[in-house]
Amino acid sequence: MQQIFNFIFKNSSRLLFLLLLSVSLLLTIQSHSYHKSRIISSANFLTGGVYEKINNITEYLNLKTENDALALENARLKSILFNMKDTASVKKVENLKGVAPEDIVVSKVIHNTYNTHENFLTLNSGANDGVKPDMGVINSLGIIGIVDKTSPKYSTVVSILNVKSQINAKIKKSNHFGSLTWNGKSTGFVQLIDVPRLASVRKGDTIVTGGQSVIFPENINIGTIDKIYIDNKTNYYTLNIKLFNDMTNLGHVYIIKSKDRDEVNNLEKESKSNE
Repeated sequence: MQQIFNFIFKNSSRLLFLLLLSVSLLLTIQSHSYHKSRIISSANFLTGGVYEKINNITEYLNLKTENDALALENARLKSILFNMKDTASVKKVENLKGVAPEDIVVSKVIHNTYNTHENFLTLNSGANDGVKPDMGVINSLGIIGIVDKTSPKYSTVVSILNVKSQINAKIKKSNHFGSLTWNGKSTGFVQLIDVPRLASVRKGDTIVTGGQSVIFPENINIGTIDKIYIDNKTNYYTLNIKLFNDMTNLGHVYIIKSKDRDEVNNLEKESKSNE
């Protein structure tokens, strides 16, 4: 212990200099948007590489589990094929209505958080693959989140398990809209708020993406109604939605490019400026 104190006393000037330098760099980054964006981009690049290495090791250790799951999936698919009455192919994610195959980027989740209030994912696709902020991310079961930041090879995604996330969604059978949010409690459930009381809702009804967003195509699966709450003050429903996806176990995902997003956003900006 005495040696530690002696080291600190002997190098107190250097340690003070390093402390002040760190504080000044932190203040510079926080107060300048350009520096902040460059740091975030660099961090995405570095952490993306680390997460990919960790993911590769984890995959190797989990090969037996994945092989068992693939064997079950192959058996299920063969059963479907053998019992099909015709040779029509099963609809794939690449056949989304209004989305061309070239507007879909196949990517992979290499890091996923789900135990905080503001959860993010890291994907192994970035600007070099045509990925940009505000692109929707889905998989075969439903929505995952929205692209937040990109580096050349990686991108971060705001998970639907993020208390700041808000996505336009609707009740599939009635087309009544609401805002999809997360209350930060369970990883298996999200909430659809601001649903009008005149809407007919029942437990088990399917919730899908709405048509008022330029990020996600309409009618992408989200989940089913698990519980229904009534806010007597606002006269709206709050619906607890059980997700189709297991957000704690994600693999390959699809990033959706929206060609109309910029056009719609620019048009809406022009309309607001003319008011």
